[in-house]
Amino acid sequence: MDKKYGVYICTGCGIGDVLDMEALVDVPDEEGVYNKTHPFLCGKEGLAMIQKDVDEGKVNAMVIGACSRRVNFDAFKFDNCIVERVNLREGVVWPHSREKYPALTEEQKDDEEHFDRIQMKAEDYIKMGMIRVEKVTLPTPYKTETFSRKILVLGGGITGISAALDAAKAGFEVTIVEKQPKLGGYAACMRSQMPVVEPFEELIPTVIADKLAELEKYPNIEVKTATEVARIAGQPGEFTVTFKKPGEKIPFDVPFPLPEEMTKDEKGEDLDAETLHAKFLEYNEGRVDILKLDPKGELYGAVVLAAGWRADKLEDEAYAHLGVNLPDVITNDEFERLAAKGKVVRPSDGKEAKSVVFVQSPGKDEDDADFPYCGSVTSQVALKQAKYIRNDYADGKAYIIYQHMRTPGLQENFYKSIQQDNGIFMTKGAVTGVSQKGDSLVVEAANTLLGKEIAIEADLVVLSAGMVPVTVDDPIVNLAYRQGPGFRDNDIFGGYADSNYICFPYETQRTGVYAAGTIRRAMTIEESMEDATGAALKAIQCIESAHRGVSVHPRSGDMTFPEFFMQRCTQCKRCTVECPFGALDDDEKGTPKINPTRCRRCGTCMGACPERIISFADYSIDSIGSQIKAIGVPSEDDFDEPPYRILALVCENDAYPALDMVGMNRMDYSPDVRIIPVRCLGSVNSIWIKDALAQGMDGVILIGCKHGDDYQCHFMKGSELAEVRANKMGDALASLALEEERVRFEEIAIDEYDKLPGLLSDFVEEIEGLGPNPFKGF
Repeated sequence: MDKKYGVYICTGCGIGDVLDMEALVDVPDEEGVYNKTHPFLCGKEGLAMIQKDVDEGKVNAMVIGACSRRVNFDAFKFDNCIVERVNLREGVVWPHSREKYPALTEEQKDDEEHFDRIQMKAEDYIKMGMIRVEKVTLPTPYKTETFSRKILVLGGGITGISAALDAAKAGFEVTIVEKQPKLGGYAACMRSQMPVVEPFEELIPTVIADKLAELEKYPNIEVKTATEVARIAGQPGEFTVTFKKPGEKIPFDVPFPLPEEMTKDEKGEDLDAETLHAKFLEYNEGRVDILKLDPKGELYGAVVLAAGWRADKLEDEAYAHLGVNLPDVITNDEFERLAAKGKVVRPSDGKEAKSVVFVQSPGKDEDDADFPYCGSVTSQVALKQAKYIRNDYADGKAYIIYQHMRTPGLQENFYKSIQQDNGIFMTKGAVTGVSQKGDSLVVEAANTLLGKEIAIEADLVVLSAGMVPVTVDDPIVNLAYRQGPGFRDNDIFGGYADSNYICFPYETQRTGVYAAGTIRRAMTIEESMEDATGAALKAIQCIESAHRGVSVHPRSGDMTFPEFFMQRCTQCKRCTVECPFGALDDDEKGTPKINPTRCRRCGTCMGACPERIISFADYSIDSIGSQIKAIGVPSEDDFDEPPYRILALVCENDAYPALDMVGMNRMDYSPDVRIIPVRCLGSVNSIWIKDALAQGMDGVILIGCKHGDDYQCHFMKGSELAEVRANKMGDALASLALEEERVRFEEIAIDEYDKLPGLLSDFVEEIEGLGPNPFKGF
């Protein structure tokens, strides 16, 4: 591409009132660069001015100095043009007032000892924008060699059937794979479900029969019962799926990737390449239970994971006091299956069970006192099952002893109707023991709402077992990925198949595989059906995006993908190990093998690579590094007391929007800070930090999404990896005779924008306390 440059600067929204526009326009001093200003650049006339220059062939690489790139992002799109948005409004003019940082007088402009901090920042941003459009190229979409629009649904319960129906109605071919001999899942084992219409007082039959009947009307839905997925290889748009019958073994043929835990040493550090290869050979030697990648396997575009849940077993010794070994102490799951057969009876002798105690907690009187994997669904199940007793026996009695009773939304009406039933007794309390007394059971409870200990004689005791996602026991998807057959780091979510449950609730850590229903969290039938629709739509979005050669969430529509300069690859495995989404495998030689439609375009691999051989068309080590080098670093040769220079590398997902809100609210922070948004802090390569300090910048701060227990980094591991890398900068700083405090890592949520000015000011003050970077001026 023969680049023709243009710089367009908006003078509206106060930009022209604060900045010296004449000096700003003079920043690009190269010949042939079109420099123009306009009072309303995003307006009809301003856009027409730019479009005219594009149509006449004058410009195809432009810098637009105006509002944040998060504003009017659709307006400033021009075909076959590289566009760099320079944030002069929210990033320069709005957060820095002239009252605090006055403009230079005409006399001061001629005096080299005076400087305008706001103007200097704006001019740096224009220079940074210019160097970026010079360094990047227009991306071209990646297209797979083969492509399928078929959707694979794993699980033939209410969630899987609902997802299949929704996808089929949208015109897509669907295959349902169910391990059991028939469809229906747990919903087919239930007696009834919670009410879904006013007045929310009476139980209703399950909808599974209607769903199964509807399924038969769609010829574009194929059903495979008594079938498992043996292996899923490939990437969105071209997943190659091999099926097998339960228990069937297929000869091992293709090397299977090591589980991630085997790629680490005892300290959790990555193994070196030689040790890794030896373990790889040892792990795969003689294995026949790992399945052959069948080149004749069926092709699919995306996968909906709707494999469901199992009841927690409650066999731990911690539950011995609840009489778990007694024949008439059963779980809510066992009770539901029992009730589905007719009137509720005792398992031990088949006699009528007219007095039933529902135990919702193992006995602790604490906030976390519920059984594992319990929540609002198990609370609602207890209410529903108590209703069974009253429906079966006019003189039946149900007792619910709980620590927490959760009935969200309109189910509160059902809860209130249960409260009005004189045959159902509910109390908060801690069950201290369940024992056999002749032909009955005795349930003892303390700390009840009655203010005293109670003892209830019962025919049957029902324990509230939690809903455990099946991924706890089985990877289900059996992926042919280097990172293993299941979802990595699944223990963070307690086994649930989530990636980022706040921002992207259906995605998993594997692009193209979308979780729905109780594989994701405990849900009622109604919630699972709604969830299935969301997952089906995500699968469709993924297929259509992959077909166009663009990415899905979070960087939806991004045409770039990582490109490798393999001649310098040392096979260190860092990119494959640190990729949060398993986009990279190893080829037969052990070098990284990219699967572009798996890639989320976060750039974590780019940040991980010590050889810096990974780049994207419009985002690379060179493009960001060149922006850093374009920042002016005044020294004592320029001024008696030169201003400090702080580099801030901020995540575009939370930190950068938060900074925009700081500007919108006119909240001040030091204009000596230079902001560069990055795709994810995981993409930050340590060379950027070293170069910034080596050229004289006084400090570097990295600001990313929050991580930890909630694990809400948009790209899963980015912030965590960045913090680890920043903490390892100590040796590099020591080699430059610089203090460790000159590099800081911070995390911020998008709604914590009000904390950013103080956070930045504290860092600037700390840097000022350390004094100027000794490399300044060299």
